[in-house]
Amino acid sequence: MPSEPATVLVVDDSATKRYLLVNWLTRAGFDVLEAETGGEALDRIGREEIDLVVLDVRLPDVSGFEVAERIKSEPAHNALPVIHVSAHAVDVVDRTQGLMRGADAYLVEPIEPEELVATAEAVLRYYRARRRAETLAERLIRLADTTLAVNAAPNFPRMLEAAAAGAATIFGAPAVVLAETYDGESLAGVCPGPGATPSVTPWRVPEEAVPVGSRVRAEPPERWALLDWPAGEPLTMAVARLRPDWAPLYVLVPERAAGQEVAVLTQLAQAVAGAVEAQRLYDEEHRIAVTLQRSLLPRRLPQVAGLDLAVRYEPASARTEVGGDFYELVMLDGHLLVAVGDVAGHSLYAATVMAELRHAVRAYAVEGHRPAAVLTRVDELMRTLLPGELATICLLLLEPSTGRIRMASAGHLPPLMVLGDRREFVTQRAPLLGVRADRPDDFEFVLPPGATLVLYTDGLVERRDADIDEGMRALAACAARVEPDLDRFCARLLVELTPSEINDDVAVVALRRH
Repeated sequence: MPSEPATVLVVDDSATKRYLLVNWLTRAGFDVLEAETGGEALDRIGREEIDLVVLDVRLPDVSGFEVAERIKSEPAHNALPVIHVSAHAVDVVDRTQGLMRGADAYLVEPIEPEELVATAEAVLRYYRARRRAETLAERLIRLADTTLAVNAAPNFPRMLEAAAAGAATIFGAPAVVLAETYDGESLAGVCPGPGATPSVTPWRVPEEAVPVGSRVRAEPPERWALLDWPAGEPLTMAVARLRPDWAPLYVLVPERAAGQEVAVLTQLAQAVAGAVEAQRLYDEEHRIAVTLQRSLLPRRLPQVAGLDLAVRYEPASARTEVGGDFYELVMLDGHLLVAVGDVAGHSLYAATVMAELRHAVRAYAVEGHRPAAVLTRVDELMRTLLPGELATICLLLLEPSTGRIRMASAGHLPPLMVLGDRREFVTQRAPLLGVRADRPDDFEFVLPPGATLVLYTDGLVERRDADIDEGMRALAACAARVEPDLDRFCARLLVELTPSEINDDVAVVALRRH
């Protein structure tokens, strides 16, 4: 019996000789198919799963040499072993030509049954070992690519999609990856097959005692009805748990797809488990950082007669570090102080600088200074106590009863004023905070009744692949319609102007005069 099941195609136009070859191979435990001509043989090779071809050299349509050559020239079949047999082409020249044109062995008749079977076994052993080595090498390359993609994913769902798509590519079959988020939510990355679009869906991870380490086991497909698995075939599952206090990770593929390379499946599970834990830690740190930053911002908006106020703040979704974006709204001596600013950089330190600037602005404003004088003093404070730090800010002092505004800017993007069909950026050019330079006086204007003023940070309009002027034009177009509810207006600005995964913090302040 062969060490593994194998299908042999016997090609010979002699019915008698073909009968003998088929009989010997069948008794040895091979599954045997037959063909009388070279054309028929090539047709069957293109349609059926064949492991070995026993090929007569002299055929009625084409020579066995040409058939072997054509088999080896096709990328889909060049690893298919061929044994030439002949009672006529027995010279050294014939044997040399046969081996040079693709045959792996050349038997000269009369052939003993044991010799044929032993040659078939030897050739199959070599090709199976070669095929396994090539498959393993290819899977390891794809494993490396998948590991890179998983670790480069910006968030938990994208990471599971990358893991499922990578598993489907590695094993050439449907794949599922299950993991638990930092919040304890169980998610499954699902990919129907190589090249298919992966997706993420909620799925309950099994409640079971999983020891630390990794292991592989068989699973019934009906227990994991996340996609259409191959009918009647069990699944192979790799489970990886890196620490007792961390949830396990599961990777499932069909048993036949996993094959003998279950070590690759185990390595994939371990690599994804490491990325999952890194993502969980990232999510925890990001949540702590965002909570800290939000605690540095105003907790409530003032109630001002004659004015509607709304704010939106969204932290960057693609980095752990908090940013330096901030806003301020506070009533001082019957005037509304409004500020929007941005400290350079993204780090906890940037957030602490932001907090110092916000409190400094409030302190100098409480002393009764006008906006330009406030920024001059904040600039001196920064250059003295925070040398090397840079920030932008737009500061307004608004009288609610008249709509009169005094504005001072320090390198910040201009506010947008909207009144009916009119949209106008209120511009004042001035250097950034932290730069020693002369600063202009307050810029004064009036906010008419019914008008809306929008202040914002650069995360709302700046993109890496576009000029900032394009983002400001998009803002003006988006603000052509201002909802009666300013909260909904601000929310729509973020939805329409920012990408699904925000790369920079965004602060938006909108105020409307009745």
